[in-house]
Parts: sequence; C-alpha cells; structure tokens
Amino acid sequence: MTATAVLLAGCGSSSPPGPTGGRPLNTSKSAAAPSAAAPGRSNTDGTSSPVADPLYPSYGNPAIDVQHYGLALTWVPGTKTLTGEATIKLRAVTAVTALRLDFSSAYQITKTTVDGATATGKVTDGDLTVEHPLAKDAVVTLVVGYQGQPRTVPMPSHRNDVEPLGLTVTAQGELWTMQEPYGASTWYPANDQPSDKALYDIAVTVPDGWAGIASGTPKAQSGNTFSYTTTQPVASYLTTLAVGKYTKTQLAGPHSLPITVWTRTGKDDAFLASMRRSPQILTWLETRFGTYPFPSTGAVIVPSESAMETQQLLTIGGDVFGPSPSPDALDSVLLHEYAHQWFGDAVSPTTWQDVWLNEGWATYVEALYGAEFGRKLSIEQWERSARQADADFRRRLGPPGHPKADSFAESNVYQCPALMLRQLHKALGDEKFFALGRAWVTTHAGTAQDRASFTAFVNLQTGQNFTRLIDNWLDSPTTPA
Repeated sequence: MTATAVLLAGCGSSSPPGPTGGRPLNTSKSAAAPSAAAPGRSNTDGTSSPVADPLYPSYGNPAIDVQHYGLALTWVPGTKTLTGEATIKLRAVTAVTALRLDFSSAYQITKTTVDGATATGKVTDGDLTVEHPLAKDAVVTLVVGYQGQPRTVPMPSHRNDVEPLGLTVTAQGELWTMQEPYGASTWYPANDQPSDKALYDIAVTVPDGWAGIASGTPKAQSGNTFSYTTTQPVASYLTTLAVGKYTKTQLAGPHSLPITVWTRTGKDDAFLASMRRSPQILTWLETRFGTYPFPSTGAVIVPSESAMETQQLLTIGGDVFGPSPSPDALDSVLLHEYAHQWFGDAVSPTTWQDVWLNEGWATYVEALYGAEFGRKLSIEQWERSARQADADFRRRLGPPGHPKADSFAESNVYQCPALMLRQLHKALGDEKFFALGRAWVTTHAGTAQDRASFTAFVNLQTGQNFTRLIDNWLDSPTTPA
C-alpha cells in the first residue's frame, strides 16, 4: 500500500476496530492455529500452511488450505449485479465437520457442490458454510454459484485515505476494489487471511465497450470475456478486480517483461506518462533485488485516494494526488508499489502482526530511490527526518512489531521498520545488504513468512547476530539509539 498518504496523516477521526473473536476449530473459523505451528509455507501448486491471524481472527480459517480459485464473474451495471461461480480446490489441514470460508452476506447462493455432488451452502455473518465433513489432508473441489449486489466493509484504520474495503460500485455502475487487510470476500468466497496463498484463474464478462480487469497474467480475450491466470501463489488481499470503460496501453519492461496499463478512457494522462517510466523503475529495482518475480506486470487506475501492490497489476488511485499530480510524486508511488512485488507479494507476511515486513522494505527502497535521483532528501537527510517522526509514531501507535487492530497500516509500520533496515544497510554495506534482499526473495518466493523466519534468515545470510537490533527496532516504545 502506498506510504504517501500514511506518512502525511495524523490521527483523524476514529474508525471501527477490526473484528474480534474466534470460533471452535473443525466447525468454523478458529482463532487457534492448526497443528503445524511453523510460518505458512506455499509451494507452486498453491499448498499452504494457514495460520490464524491474531489481529483479525474472525477472518480466515486455518483449518482449510485453498490451493486454487477458479472465478467466472459477470457484471451487469444496469442492475449493479455480480453473478459468479467459484470453483475452489481446497485441502483440510485438520479434520473438519464443515467447510467454512469468508463470504459477504450481500450474495444469494444459487448452487453448491462438493466433488460434483449437491451440497447445502448458506451465508451467515460473513461466513459461507457448507455442511460437508473432511478428514485431515482430504482434498475436494467446492463449487459455489452466487448472485447479488456487492457491499463493502469498513477499514480498521485512522489513515487520512481510509475507504471502505472490498468491491466498490461507482455511481456509473463501474467496479473497483482495494482489500487490504480483508475485503476479497466481498466478491468471492475466500480464505481471507495472508498465510493461505493460492493459484487463480479469473474470467470476467462485461457489457460491450467495457473492460474486465483482474490481477494475473492476461490471457486471450473471448468476446466480452477477459481472462487472467497465475502460476505463482497469491494472497487473497493481493487480488484485484476493475470493470469499466478503460483504454489499454502495452509497454515493454526489462528483458521484454509485458507491462499492461489500464487507464480510464479520457482520463489519467498524467498517470500514463508516469507509467511509461515503469521500465526504468523496474530496471533500477532489478539491479538491486534480482529479476522481477512474476511473468507480467502493469497497473489499473481506479477512483480511489490510495494505491495498492496487487500482484502483477498495481491498483492505483486516480485521486491519490489530486487533479494535477507531479511526475515525481507518481514515480514515488510506482516505485513503492513495484518494490512490494518483491517484498509483500513474492514473499508475504504470515499474519498481519508482521505487516511491517512489507511496508518497511517498500518504504526504505522508496527512500533509496528518491535519494539516488535527487528527487527527495539524501538518504542521510531522510534518516534524520524519519528518526524525528519515529518517536511520535511509536508514542501514538505503538512499536511496529505490535500493531493495533484498529490502526491498520498506519505510519509506525512504514517508517519505523524502514529505519531498522537502514541500520542493517549501514552495518552491512551496499553489496551485502542488497545480496540479503535478493536472497530473501529468491529463497522464500511463493511463501508467507514471519518475524522469526526473517531474523533467522538475516543472521544466517550475514553470519552476524542481528537479533537484538531487529527486536529493538520492532519492540521498543521509543526510538532506539
């Protein structure tokens, strides 16, 4: 998520805290972790070890591992109705008496089958429940048909760019979504927690003259149906969907990387001009952190005040910087969100307790980029400025290693861990620091990781013990010396 709005934000009006309260394992979504207590790990087939999220325990089901989502969606703007069929391959991490996934009560269930046999599915209090027991490690295919008018959920944050989470319908009947930390379940049945990464195939059917846009690698368009696929696992919050009147622009990145840019027809000239600098930005990132980790990239512009690192296709708010954004400001947003493709997308946090692992890296990389090109402060000036802000962030929001459920993705998880990375950089020097970043991504690509695994990896990779430094910067209520 973009740092710009967060770092300018103070504590504004309060918003509702995140949901709390778990349910018993085997019958619903439990706050207890499955028997495997290690950080979530994913393979290229979408197999994960889900972990209950401590900040938002009512989202996600650690007893279920979704391996693949096949989503066939149709949008009718006149009635503002979304019709979908989700084909979900899932594994029981432990024995369960029912299949439970997050899903919005805005939808009516029209069909439910398990391995082709009719089953009963109902949606209650944000949960889709299918009464079908499974033994541990059993794998089934769940098909859910549904129809309804999308409805968003509140974002648990005080940021000055706070917007409702999930699938949003505009007055013109267009669609767009941003959904960190949860909100994917506003448009498909999802195990809406970061540790359960899965593969996706998404097909979107839209009216004549409209575009259906989703995350993943674009496939050939068939009539009014737009299709996308992924070959690397994706966390549910990193999927995106947009439907509207769009113009597509194709660019070529480093080593001919396909870059697809979707701009709102008749708008977004400034964004397109900045997007044309994507090859240079990506080349700068590749030089430091290795080859871009996915087979395609790009961005879609939506009517939002924020920006999001959705996997393979950034979701950029057209209102982030007002009607006349400067090229430098847009470059900073792009750099931040592209950096997340390495730090946050290829390697995701196991739980929202470790959102600093995403935002700290992207914020520090953004500072390095700005300093190198003279568009912002020198890195030394940035560090002095960040230290001054750090004390206030820790006082108001707590240390970055212990974020508050009602203060999601606020300034403490951006600047404070970026300063921690700055200390590692100074201790290691350029060569070893960038080698550390490259090795972290290549070693853990496709997985979800946590603080313990990061600390252990840093110590192993560098041959030095940085545990005290990392813990101090993540846990201290005041700025470390």
